[in-house]
Amino acid sequence: MANEAALRTSLIWLAAIIVVVGISTRSFKKMMATYVVGGLGIAGVLLPDWGYFNRDFSRWTSPVTVEERASHIASTRSGSKRFKVYPIRMTVYTTVYGFALYKWWVFVSN
Repeated sequence: MANEAALRTSLIWLAAIIVVVGISTRSFKKMMATYVVGGLGIAGVLLPDWGYFNRDFSRWTSPVTVEERASHIASTRSGSKRFKVYPIRMTVYTTVYGFALYKWWVFVSN
C-alpha cells in the first residue's frame, strides 16, 4: 500500500511540474520531455525489485533464493527502510540521474 501511495504522490508532483514547465515555456515539446524524464526517474526509483537489489553487489548476477526473499519480506514488514543506502548504487543513481537532470534542464531552459 505504501508503494502505491508513493507512486501516486510522485505522479501528482510530476503532473504539477509538467504544468509549470508548460506555462513558463509554452512548449509542448518541453512538457513531453519533462514527462518522459520524470516518468523514467520515478520508474527507476519506485519500480525495481528491491528484494533483488538489496543484496551485496556481487550477488546481483545470481537469482534470489527463497531464504533471501523471505528475509527481505520479513525485514520490510518490521519497518526497516525500503531503500537501503549502498555506495555503488548511490554512485550509479547519482551519475545517471544527475546527467538526465542536466540534459533536461539544458533542454527546458533554452
